[in-house]
Amino acid sequence: MDGTTQVIGDRLHDLLRVVRLLKHQRSAERPAIPPGLVGLLGQIDRMPSGCHARELAIQSSLDPSTISRAVAALVTGGLVAREPDPHDGRASVLVVTDKGRQAIAEALEWYLGALGQALADWTPDEIATFGHGLARFTQALDGALTSQDSTEAAA
Repeated sequence: MDGTTQVIGDRLHDLLRVVRLLKHQRSAERPAIPPGLVGLLGQIDRMPSGCHARELAIQSSLDPSTISRAVAALVTGGLVAREPDPHDGRASVLVVTDKGRQAIAEALEWYLGALGQALADWTPDEIATFGHGLARFTQALDGALTSQDSTEAAA
């Protein structure tokens, strides 16, 4: 690994540490959504007519057993409901409840406040440059991982 790649690896490690702290603080201050489940709740909410747990697992690239436990916590908390699938009576569709939508709004407000505070002394150009670079890096890393998965599957 060259020095430049190592520096990026170190900064990524720092970012992941801060993101863990951010999630921990949010869950301490706004415990309506169990820790680590804001993203999944948001994914369910973005599905116009709800989703099946297997679709959520695929979309989020998580193991079905992980999704099952997460959904159980969201249902227990009253943030998600299981409704009968109108197309398949044997299945259920996950939908966000009103309580869940309120919790998402509160979490988003909290996160945007934290981000706004962190970026308070950045210029609009710095923010735009960072956003562009972060999007490019995320896409490149996703592509590298997808390519790596395809290569390993073919072997």
